[in-house]
Amino acid sequence: MDFNNQQILPAARDMKNLEELLESNYNYIVLLNSHVGQLKSLVNLAKSKKKKLLLHADLVQGLRNDEYAAQFLCQDIKPAGLISTRKSVVITAKKHGLIAVQRLFLLDSIALESSYKLLEITKPDFIEVLPGVMPHIIKEVYEKTKIPIIAGGLIREKQEVMDALAAGAIAVTTSRKDLLKK
Repeated sequence: MDFNNQQILPAARDMKNLEELLESNYNYIVLLNSHVGQLKSLVNLAKSKKKKLLLHADLVQGLRNDEYAAQFLCQDIKPAGLISTRKSVVITAKKHGLIAVQRLFLLDSIALESSYKLLEITKPDFIEVLPGVMPHIIKEVYEKTKIPIIAGGLIREKQEVMDALAAGAIAVTTSRKDLLKK
């Protein structure tokens, strides 16, 4: 499973950003910050432009981050996928046939080990590894889980994108405009 060979997943931090990305050549777009009242119209707008929106469920203002919120997002908002650090959100996304991305903050070896246990439960479609500037960890996580990896966070240079992809990431999320140019 991949994003139709799209190796950069542009991340929109605000509405102006999203509007620009909806006019771009990218098919998959990550929506970071949003408000519950805007979601339906934003997802519909993206669909009208033939774009697939991956919604960062943890960053939706006005919505609790629990299984009920995840059900609402899956059944009523219907983005292409959900990204979350929360187990219940990822499991709910999978149950509803959405792309399920488990976001992991790998700060130390304890976080890494607890993440492996979490992944055995959630079995996401993709893992987003943060920070994404750790090629050796990207490689290790993929080798241990065989779940496709997305690298994200603190990727600032083209070389860091290339290093993440060379380590086995299938895509890189970024909001840096200089890395979004094709």
